[in-house]
Amino acid sequence: MRATTPTDLDRLSPWAKARLSLEVMSTYLRVRWAMRGDDAEEAVRLIRKQAAGDPVEFDAEGEGLVAAWRLARATRKVLLNLPSDTRCLFRSLTLMSMLERRGIAQQLVIAVRPKPFAAHAWIEVEGQAVLSDADPGYERLLEI
Repeated sequence: MRATTPTDLDRLSPWAKARLSLEVMSTYLRVRWAMRGDDAEEAVRLIRKQAAGDPVEFDAEGEGLVAAWRLARATRKVLLNLPSDTRCLFRSLTLMSMLERRGIAQQLVIAVRPKPFAAHAWIEVEGQAVLSDADPGYERLLEI
């Protein structure tokens, strides 16, 4: 099955939207399975290895970023309706896998805020956060 890479979600046919929703859900399940252990870095390597796709060549500059924004929007919408743990790390890993499958370069960022302690994860494409905003109160801990 060819992966749907939306450039405008409103223009996808109902069939393409359904395929994309199923892809988000199945990718999320693979991410949950990969994260069952204690080693997040190993899980990221496994997820990327399983999802590795051919690099996509876009016609115009920034089209990869637009596709990433659209996939992030779809990921957020679908996972919001699932009755399970869809916090920032699992959303980010799901999107990372989908972008990897399409050959779109991305980076997983894990950051912490010391007081009060909190952790946050997001995906960056071309240096811009596409799944959630990078809060300035967080210090980058790990970039994968």
